[in-house]
Amino acid sequence: MRFHIIIAGAACAALSWGCSAVKKCVEPQLDIPQAYVQAPQDSLTIADMEWWRFYGDSTLCRMIKTTLEHNKDMLAAAARVERSRQMYRISKAELLPEIGGKAAADYETNDYYGGKSSRDAEFDLKLTIGWEIDLWGNLRWARRKGEAEYLASVEDERALRMTLISEVASAYYRLTALDDELDIVKNTLQTRQEGVKQAKLRYEGGLTSETVYQQAQVEYASTAALIPELEHQISVAENVLALLMGKYPDWKVERDWHSNSILEDVRIPSGISSELLLRRPDVRAAEQRLKSAMAAVGMAYADRFPRLVIDLTGGLENDALRGFLRSPFSYVAGALTGPIFGFGRKQAKYKAAISAYDEARYKYEQKVLEVFKETDDAVSAYKKSRERVELKRALRDASYKYMNLSRLQYRSGSVMYLDVLDAQRHYLEAQISLGNAIRDEHLSLVQLYKTLGGGWNYVDESVSKAKPAKTKAK
Repeated sequence: MRFHIIIAGAACAALSWGCSAVKKCVEPQLDIPQAYVQAPQDSLTIADMEWWRFYGDSTLCRMIKTTLEHNKDMLAAAARVERSRQMYRISKAELLPEIGGKAAADYETNDYYGGKSSRDAEFDLKLTIGWEIDLWGNLRWARRKGEAEYLASVEDERALRMTLISEVASAYYRLTALDDELDIVKNTLQTRQEGVKQAKLRYEGGLTSETVYQQAQVEYASTAALIPELEHQISVAENVLALLMGKYPDWKVERDWHSNSILEDVRIPSGISSELLLRRPDVRAAEQRLKSAMAAVGMAYADRFPRLVIDLTGGLENDALRGFLRSPFSYVAGALTGPIFGFGRKQAKYKAAISAYDEARYKYEQKVLEVFKETDDAVSAYKKSRERVELKRALRDASYKYMNLSRLQYRSGSVMYLDVLDAQRHYLEAQISLGNAIRDEHLSLVQLYKTLGGGWNYVDESVSKAKPAKTKAK
């Protein structure tokens, strides 16, 4: 009876000491401005779209799906999630008794010098139960730590998924932009080739000097020199996509999309909401690591106090099979072990755990700052990229008119052939510049989608969404 009273009293003390274990853990000081707290919720409009709806190109969607299924980093992240899940199961099972069994038989013969020979037989059939009573919450803190580490691995996997989707889309848009640029250069090269033929005929016919003919050849050669570098860049971009998809470089990258198509019906966020903290998996992963660090503080605190372990053994034991079933055996033991003089080791571990918690807290606060900074940058970049596209389009149209006008004036003798070449050069540069601007528009939208936390909610999501919880101990 007294034994039960001791356990009950210790349990009550453990409950009261559970909060004091982490009383020195300071809550994160986020201090989010009211402008973000009260921001319009339309900042999540884009991120609410699943990636297979956000990226309408069927070829790109197939690439993303292949990447999520075969990318080696993605597979490694899934393995880490499974490992963390199993470790969490272990930490939960530590709270429960461990039950074992024993069936044994032995026959011992002793023939010592100067004594009589003796024979000793023993037969055992026993059931053992070992249970550590979690007086100070050590095992419960370990369970919380395991849970937080498991949820952090889940969020890490989601963050990696979000990043891979962004990387595939960005690589695809860069590749198709290079394809378009190569087409522009090849078409221009054909025009340059025709210009060389015309200049040669006019030179041989005595209508122009050799200088005009040489100028046409220089422009043709300078344009042709652009092709090998573009083809190399395309090969590199294809290898990047192949690596992301878990393929070797000899895998042929298909594409049926042109980068000069304009994105329509994209709703630009008018504000950055604090809801980002609930959506971004990397923020939630940092929060779970903070909770894991807090649980480690609780474990270090509880480790300073004695541990109570109870062993129960019951069964049958006899020195002969005869009467074995009528030979009950029982054994009960309790051990209360704890440090007496550790010369400050336990206290040092506790203080080290608090310092580790402070490190995790600062990292979480830094992550929150980075999220709002990244999102503000992404919103600004997307808005400006759309403005640049319109300006570059106007430049291309003006360059085209200038090129046609210079041709007409050259034929009428109003301008020199050098002016025609200069106009053609400006038109080529304007075409390439517009293609790059459209590429940058797509890349900025991809970045905006990522920073807002879009893309991790995959159609084959198998792990339930982990809701963020407060880090303050109760």
